Amino acid sequence: MAVEKKEFGKYPDGRDMTLYTISNGKGMQVSVSNMGAALVRLLAPDGRGRTDDVVLGYDRGEEYLKNGCFFGVVIGPNANRIGNASFCIDGQEYQIDVNDGVNNLHSHMDRGYHKLLWDAQAGDNSVTFTLSDRDGNLGFPGNKKVSVTYSLDEENGLTLHYHGVSDKPTVLNLTNHTYFNLDGHDSGNMEGHELWLAAAQYTPAGPGCIPTGEILSVSGTPMDFTQAKKIGRDIQADTQQLRIGNGFDHNWVIDGWDGTLRHFATVKAPVSGRVMKAYTTLPGVQFYAGNSISEQTGKNGAVYRARDGFCLETQYFPDSVHHPQFPSCIFGGDREYDSVTVYRFE
Repeated sequence: MAVEKKEFGKYPDGRDMTLYTISNGKGMQVSVSNMGAALVRLLAPDGRGRTDDVVLGYDRGEEYLKNGCFFGVVIGPNANRIGNASFCIDGQEYQIDVNDGVNNLHSHMDRGYHKLLWDAQAGDNSVTFTLSDRDGNLGFPGNKKVSVTYSLDEENGLTLHYHGVSDKPTVLNLTNHTYFNLDGHDSGNMEGHELWLAAAQYTPAGPGCIPTGEILSVSGTPMDFTQAKKIGRDIQADTQQLRIGNGFDHNWVIDGWDGTLRHFATVKAPVSGRVMKAYTTLPGVQFYAGNSISEQTGKNGAVYRARDGFCLETQYFPDSVHHPQFPSCIFGGDREYDSVTVYRFE
């Protein structure tokens, strides 16, 4: 195992953006950056031993300062949506940025964790990014310290270990927003990928993609991935849920969640034959089919368009701060945030 380090650009205040590349003995490489704690490249071998970069992204760190689609970055302090851009903890009301209709999406478009330069520490087969966030920043209470460690093993597994502490109760719900295309980041539409989810239930959304608070069965609906099927098979179905999300952009409830590491997804690519299995300790996953990727130029001149990549964003349920029946995303004091997500390639 080795971790190589190279220049990746300049942050607006002059600090260095750096790219760290971890390699294993089986031909897999992972490149991550202190810019947004982003997963920038993932070279994974297929069954014939050919490696392709299977994540969408950019060639330079400065491009991640724009990144309206959130390619590869870590989102925080809260990923996904909070209704009416406000919440209450212990009787105290907090107002956060109104940036998605009347709601909040991904904490803050310009000053969320995905736009910050993290501290970095390389290990033998890992890189740990850390960030300190002051009480009241972006409207969230608590002096917070968060970290994410990317580590690569010899079985082609990429592990993301998140940790967070706060001196006050606060919302902490971190995720990675990588878009995968297992035939290669530059191979176009991924609707032919087959997806299986260990999720017999999901949280339906109302206006603004805010959960209604219900937890419903996927049975008999286009949301059912309990038997593997092509992502594109039902994505155009004329249902209220798919109209709201312009396709799949919903939270699925992971079967049997108990805080242990559980296999929740398997994705198979049609051309390369690559298989990715995903595991998490978290209760939910936002499966987003890249419905709103704006046409743009990515790595090596590739042109990205809608549905050229998919996301499996492990998380606490969106807007859970308003739904006491959902697993709680309130952390602080003795309750530390800690989660693990693994993407393993076969």
